Amino acid sequence: MQKICIAENPESLAHQAADIFVDIANSTIRNSKGHFSVALSGGSTPKALYSLLASDEYSSKVDWSKVRFFFGDERNVPDDDARSNYRMARETLFEPLQINESNVSTWITELGPPDEVAEMYELAIRMAFDHTLDPARNFTDGWAAEILAASQTMKDGLPEFDLILLGLGADGHTASLFPHTKALDENEKLAVANWVPQMDEHRFTMTFPLINNAANVMFLASGNEKAEAVKNIIEGEFLPDDLPAQHVKPVRGKLIWMLDASSAALLHRN
Repeated sequence: MQKICIAENPESLAHQAADIFVDIANSTIRNSKGHFSVALSGGSTPKALYSLLASDEYSSKVDWSKVRFFFGDERNVPDDDARSNYRMARETLFEPLQINESNVSTWITELGPPDEVAEMYELAIRMAFDHTLDPARNFTDGWAAEILAASQTMKDGLPEFDLILLGLGADGHTASLFPHTKALDENEKLAVANWVPQMDEHRFTMTFPLINNAANVMFLASGNEKAEAVKNIIEGEFLPDDLPAQHVKPVRGKLIWMLDASSAALLHRN
């Protein structure tokens, strides 16, 4: 199921997205699991959403002690770097809401080798969703075996996030899944280090199988510079290697596009 919501401006977009976030969170906590799992995105549009959720208008609308936070992608920088998605979320959301650190799972970029960072984050996700794993165990060795063992205890071998937030690049990338990069074809791992030649650096990202297993996936896009990408992804020819966001097709969940008038300007349905 796909839903497209078009707001008049970025401020209205943030409010509409915050309302949907609150509705999904409370419905999940109340009717389903007693907790709510969400993967956050970086970028200016998500940043506006986080600031609003932490404001007096919204901060009391969710029991934040029951929310478990993850990150859909991350840059290969320390967590105090200005480019860090974690730092942005910490400053705009976690610190204002006094979120307990135990409720936040981050990419541990300080580990060093990119593949180890990704393996460790996949294991952290597995452990959060599979309570048969003992969090006190030392996984320094044999990560691959532990990940495989964890995957075999889950339906489809995949955790199901309640909500995954995604940004959108003008080139059609989402998370850190960039055009014509190796991670686009990953079908087994949940988290990978993706070499991005366009930027001459590694990025860390959740993969499409994990994203598409979520109960809800929400794109957040605003600004004229996103309009062509939005039109091509939603209404254009299916070219997912060129436009990686076209790979996002939840298997059983809902796909929600949150756009402002500028980013939606070229849509025929606008």
